[in-house]
Parts: sequence; C-alpha cells; structure tokens
Amino acid sequence: MESKDKKRISKESFRRSLRIFQYVLPYRGKFLLGLLFLFLSSVTFMTFPGLLGRLIGGNEASDSPIDRFFNVDNIDQVALLLLVAFLLQAVFSFMRIFLFADVTERAIAQLRIDTYGHMIKLPMAFFNRERVGELNSRISNDISMLQDTFMTTLAELFRQVIVILGGVSLLFFYSVELTLVMLISVPVMMMAAFFFGKFIRTLSKTTQAELARSQVVVEETLTAIQSVKAFANELLEIRRYNNVVEEVRKVAMRGAKWRGAFASFIIFGLFGAVVLVIWYGVKLRNEGVIGLDELTSFILYSVFVGGSIGGVADIFGRVQKAIGATESLFDIMEEDAEQISTDANAPSIDLKGSIDFEQVTFSYPSRKDKVVLDKLELHVKAGEKIAFVGPSGAGKTTIAALILRYYKATSGTIKFDGKPALDYNISSLRNEMALVPQDVILFGGSIRENIEYGRPGAPLEEVRIAAEKANALEFIESFPEGFATLVGERGVQLSGGQRQRIAIARAILKDPRILILDEATSSLDAESERLVQEALERLMEGRTSLVIAHRLSTIRKVDRIMVLDHGSIKEQGSHEELIALKNGIYRNLTELQLLDLN
Repeated sequence: MESKDKKRISKESFRRSLRIFQYVLPYRGKFLLGLLFLFLSSVTFMTFPGLLGRLIGGNEASDSPIDRFFNVDNIDQVALLLLVAFLLQAVFSFMRIFLFADVTERAIAQLRIDTYGHMIKLPMAFFNRERVGELNSRISNDISMLQDTFMTTLAELFRQVIVILGGVSLLFFYSVELTLVMLISVPVMMMAAFFFGKFIRTLSKTTQAELARSQVVVEETLTAIQSVKAFANELLEIRRYNNVVEEVRKVAMRGAKWRGAFASFIIFGLFGAVVLVIWYGVKLRNEGVIGLDELTSFILYSVFVGGSIGGVADIFGRVQKAIGATESLFDIMEEDAEQISTDANAPSIDLKGSIDFEQVTFSYPSRKDKVVLDKLELHVKAGEKIAFVGPSGAGKTTIAALILRYYKATSGTIKFDGKPALDYNISSLRNEMALVPQDVILFGGSIRENIEYGRPGAPLEEVRIAAEKANALEFIESFPEGFATLVGERGVQLSGGQRQRIAIARAILKDPRILILDEATSSLDAESERLVQEALERLMEGRTSLVIAHRLSTIRKVDRIMVLDHGSIKEQGSHEELIALKNGIYRNLTELQLLDLN
C-alpha cells in the first residue's frame, strides 16, 4: 500500500482516470441532456443578480442588460420576471438532478459489477498478496466516492465554470473599470488553489489508505472472532482498532488544517475584493459613471463570481480524490485475470482423470526464494486413490493447489490425460474437480444452497441423495426447517463434522473425475470422523482421488501412499510396503502417531 499511497496525480494518471467515463458512454444521451439542463439552470441562475439590481433601481430608466434584453418598464415586470426565473430554475434543477442521478446509478452499478466480476477472476497469487479489508474498501468507499463525483461534483464544477465565465462577461458589460479591479485577486487565488490543492490531495489519499487499514482490522477481527474470544483479546483488538482510527483522525485533521487555511485565505481575499469593488463602485456612482441598479447588480455578480472561484478549490480537491479512487480501482482492473468462462456454457471435456507431474518445480509468487516443489515426478492413473503424507511444509497442499491451477508451475509440466494443463480451459478443468478442505467455510445461506453449490440449480431430490451418501441426511432432517435451515455466517450454526459432511455432499453432487481431500478428517472427534470417513469412501469410488492426510489411520485403503519431504517424493507404496522400510519416513511418522495415542 505504501507505494500506491505516494503516487502523484500526473498527466498520465489523469488521462488514465478518464477511462471511468466509458461507463457513462452507454447513457451519453441522458448525460448530455442533463448537461443541457445544467447549462439552462446556470444561465437562469445568472439572471438573478441583474433582476435584483433592476428591482432595487426602481422605475428609473436604466441602460442595464435587463432593460436591453427584456424591455421592462417598471418593477412589476421585473418582479414577474424574477418569479418566472425561479420557476424555470426549479424545473431545470429537477431535470438535471434526475438525469444525472439516473446516469450515475446505472454507471456506478455497472462499475461495481465489473470490478467485482474482475476481482473474483483474479488468481490466488493476488489474494495472497492483498488484504480482504483493503479490497472491500476499494469496492465500497472508492466507488461511493466516484458516485458522489458523478452525482454532484461534476455538476458543481460545470456550474461554477459557467457562472465564472458568464459572470465575468456580464461584469465587463456593466463596467470595465470595476471588473479589472475585481479580477486583480483572481491570479492570487488560483495560485493559492494550486499550492494548497497539492497538499490536500496528498493528505486525502493518505486518509483513504488509513481508512482502508481500519476496515482491515474490523474484517480480520470479525473473521477470527472465535480466536479473539478464546484468548480474551477483546481489549487488544479494541486498542489495535483505536490506534488505527487515531491515525485516520490525525491525517484527516492535517487535511482539515490545510483546507481550513485555504478557506480562510479565500474568504479574506474574496471579501477583501468585494470591499474594494464596493468602495471603487461607490466612487464611480458619485461621479455619475454608474447607476445604483448597475452597481448593485455588479456587486451581486462579483459575489457570485468570487464565490464560484472560491468553490472551485473545494471541487478541485474532490475531483483529485475521485482521481485517486479511480486509480485504486483500475489498479485492480489491470491485474491479469484467469481465463475463466463467464457463462454457464464452459466447453465440456471428457476427462478420464490421469495426472502427471514432469520435473515440476514451484515457488510461491510471494516467496520466490523458497523452493516448495523440487523437480517433482508424479504419475497418477485414472481412478487411482493416492495419499500424500509427510511433515508440514513438505509440499502436500501445494500439489493440490497446482492441480486446481491456483498457480502455474515455475518450471516443468503438469498433464491431465497426457495433455498439458495449460491447453485446457481452466473453467472446464475445474468443473471436473472437487475439493473437500480441512477447514470448511460455508456460505451464509441454507443447507440446500450450500450443497447445491456443487451443481447450481440441481433438483432437491438429487441434493437429498447427495446428503444421504454423505451421511448428512439424518442431522439435516432433525432440524425443523430441514434443507431450508440457515447455517449462519461461515457455517457457525453447524458443528465441524456437520460442515464437513455438507462439503462432502457438495462434492458428491458435483460428481467430479478428480477428487482432492485436504486433511478432511483431521479436526473431528471419533464419531464424526467415522461418519465422514464412510462418506469419503463412497465419494472416492470410481474417481481419481488425492488424499492429503496427517492421520495415517485414515489412508490405509488407498492404492498408493506418497511420502513427501522437502518438495520431492522420498517413498511410495502401500501401507504394508512402507511400514516395512527400516528408518523410513512413513514408518517413523506412524510410530510417532502411535506414541501420541498412547
């Protein structure tokens, strides 16, 4: 995050941020119509000072623009024109707000969909590198900021530009001398806007980054709330969150000081300019150069123009924030995504299920200096049941990750049915696989929805059959709502064994050619393990099964056991063959587990 926060908004970043308007293009007709109503609203708004000045001037003849354009003779006509202007202003403002809101909501909805859709297709290496809280901040806070920009900030910017240009033109029309006096302060204010804006922009990006950090703390704490409670670390987490929030407050206050200093400078300069204009205008009126209504209108236009110039600085700051938010979003959008089929019609493949690792070497992208698999040779026949055992860090789970194509091998080739993995459509390949992990995290819906995740849209009868084969039907039907029972966030309403059987039912429903069991019974009690083990044996029938296990008692019925150590296969064979090897790794692991049991 550090490097991203320090990026300066350059011409390149500004040009890059303009890509956000691609989401407005499909609705450009409505957007342009909204701009038209914005223009009409601004023009109508600019008539108020002239009409008010003419109203104050009374029935005296005048050479003001109002008399020239509208040919008014008395204050009654001026008052009527003011009422008409108010009515038109109300209609134009409503249409502008409605059209901008419609375009904004449609564009932002599509931006959310595209950002989430792209993010979910990113490879595992991306999610290992980024933190969930920060990603959540980008897809919520940054997009909300862009929503505010499209809804109000751009409209305000266009309005201020119209008011400044139109107001200055009218000021010259009323009095060239007074206008030149008023415009003396503009270059000073513009230089101040540039100077202050630079610091405000930097602090705004830092504030957003600190705010994202605070969301990370909340996300991590709530995700691991069970551990927080178990270790009685509520106070620690409160302090951690307080520290981050305090950093947010400090950075925000630094930004507030700069904004306050800038606002004070603008107010001083603006009202100083107004006083100067009034003083000089009164002198000209005393000399008969300008009338009362013209002087009044000129002062009001000066206030409008000055206020708009002062407001541009705040709008400029908000635009800079929006550019920073756009950069953060496009940082995600420019990440290389997996070539995943986005429709339900991913090309089907007739996979038999054989797997070959040929001289496969692999290091995780975040730890390239550490070799996890070292020239691994692995050959699994279709329908074969293989178990992987070995000490922690030996590379067991990494093999599963490579089979699922979470990562690409650093070197070497992985093949399915004799064909390189990279030649397959990644969605088609994964459609032929199922994973039953050690730590099952269910979605917060019903039991049926969680089982159906293996094959979305499956009939209830098939879901029921899958649950029965997974030894899950009995406990599901014991609930009053049955398959409609809500499992709670991450499945907290169910026990570990129940969650595990739901995951097995999901895999059964999918009916994969390749099954990966990642320590699926390592954290269960004896009875739950028996039920889960029975379900797993049914699940493994007739398909290629890869079992990662720490409990060696659960893998005696497999065809072959692969013993891994330091990223390569050191021993392989049946349980009986491996237990017979003197000083063998497998034999030592078995004896250690027996000692633990005793």
